Amino acid sequence: MPLAGPPLSGPADTDTGPDSDPGPDHGPGRRAGRHGVPELRMAAPTSQMAPAGPRESVRARSAKRFIVGIAAIAALGGALFGYDTGVISGALPFMESHFGLTSLGEGIITSALLIGAAFGSLIGGRMADALGRRNSLLWAGSVFIGGALAVALSPSVPFMTVARFVLGLAVGSASVITPLYLSEIAPPHIRGRLVSFNSLMIVSGQLLAYLINAVLAQWAAWRWMLGLAALPAVALFAGLFFLPDTPRWYISKGRPHEAGRVLHRTLPAEDVPAELARIDQARALEADARRGAWQQLRTPWVRRLLLVGIGLAAVQQITGVNAVVYFAPKILASTGLGTGASITATIAIGAISVLATAVGMSLIDRVGRRPMLLAGLAGMAVSLALLGAAFRLPHSTAVSALVLGLMVLYMAFMQATLNTGVWLLLAEMFPLKVRGLAMGAAVFMMWMVNFGVALAFPLLLDAVGAGTTFWFFGVMCVLSLVFCKRYAPETKGLALEDLEHELRRAATKAAPGKESPSGSADSIPGGSPNGRPGGGPNGRPGGSPGRS
Repeated sequence: MPLAGPPLSGPADTDTGPDSDPGPDHGPGRRAGRHGVPELRMAAPTSQMAPAGPRESVRARSAKRFIVGIAAIAALGGALFGYDTGVISGALPFMESHFGLTSLGEGIITSALLIGAAFGSLIGGRMADALGRRNSLLWAGSVFIGGALAVALSPSVPFMTVARFVLGLAVGSASVITPLYLSEIAPPHIRGRLVSFNSLMIVSGQLLAYLINAVLAQWAAWRWMLGLAALPAVALFAGLFFLPDTPRWYISKGRPHEAGRVLHRTLPAEDVPAELARIDQARALEADARRGAWQQLRTPWVRRLLLVGIGLAAVQQITGVNAVVYFAPKILASTGLGTGASITATIAIGAISVLATAVGMSLIDRVGRRPMLLAGLAGMAVSLALLGAAFRLPHSTAVSALVLGLMVLYMAFMQATLNTGVWLLLAEMFPLKVRGLAMGAAVFMMWMVNFGVALAFPLLLDAVGAGTTFWFFGVMCVLSLVFCKRYAPETKGLALEDLEHELRRAATKAAPGKESPSGSADSIPGGSPNGRPGGGPNGRPGGSPGRS
């Protein structure tokens, strides 16, 4: 169903000034594609046919400033996510003595935020679709502020547990909405880097937490460690008032002029009509069925894609990353290091996480998502095998240094590949109409597995020891590698709407004779050897379901 209202030619009638010229109308031609799905023939951008003049250069600089500003403000949600999950590692040793915590109590306080985040991811996904990406982030920012202050002022363990649950609602909502917002507002050629910037901000928030923990540990000021999270939360809340929502959300609500205004600030003027048409086409294909988001999730190809997304989310957590993030000082203390030295040593883990994420950002749009996932999981498995063996050695300063070095190596592989790749895939791989809901469901699974790891890890340390526990995570890495090799799609270089069309068409061809009335099929493409969606030659969709 086409959009009601004026033609999608951009908001030339509402924008004025040197950056508002909509350029020539290079709307896309259309022809019937395979399975009756229209294909777009895009006019070549003028910027690719002739050298850019002064006007185009000014426009490009303006677009770059606009995108950088959006990323800097929106990704504060990622920084808060990182800070609030990382700060507990330094606060726990002092909370243990203040409240008389047992290993079970440590697990409950740590995991309360995570169970809140699991439900927050569901709330955030639904809010993002109903109220918009920006308004949902505003809600999360307000909860970040209140939750941080409540946690810092907690007088008892029950109050602390409830306060961390509430704070988790904001963390979980931001974990869904921020990458979704960035992926939908970014031009395709920088989408991977922009969404990965959120991952960089997550680990930067964790590093900041480790640094503040190390400084405040000498005064045992654990309440200040927790309460300082309110400052970036205020900055996020205030900054969001200056940001627009995404073009895709505007079009999904029948507001093409607002969508055009945003696109005119992120794309060359001559590309805006084609991009508006592309987004509208994807929306219209879904609107033809006149079904809600929950009904869309029952469509076979969408349901299978959701299961792959949920599997990727579980993979990111079951491989043990947050056992290191939450309990690094406890792990290092088990090798004989003192509390202060253990907290300070975690700075190395935070620093390598930031550096590795920056490396992953620079590679993700060149190497692709699948190759990075597979290489990272292999490196993580080897690191965990060696880490488990190191705990079999007698305690000494050298063994403590070896354990720290192997934890750093493991985090380098994790943050450069799996963490960056999974968040990006979850932001890219779902159809527009169910994107917020489906991503929320996948991130819900991520937080639930995270919750299980955080609750069980201190108990496992007491029951079987660190060595056996890390070997278990190593086995999970091997199983996860098999899953990703078989099912993870490649999304590099495709516009979100083109990607949706590719995945839909690949699913249809992969399962001939099983099409639903809406043109879907009972399968989704798995990865192919060349890293494109589907199993057909030359990266074209096809092959058998789940082929690797």
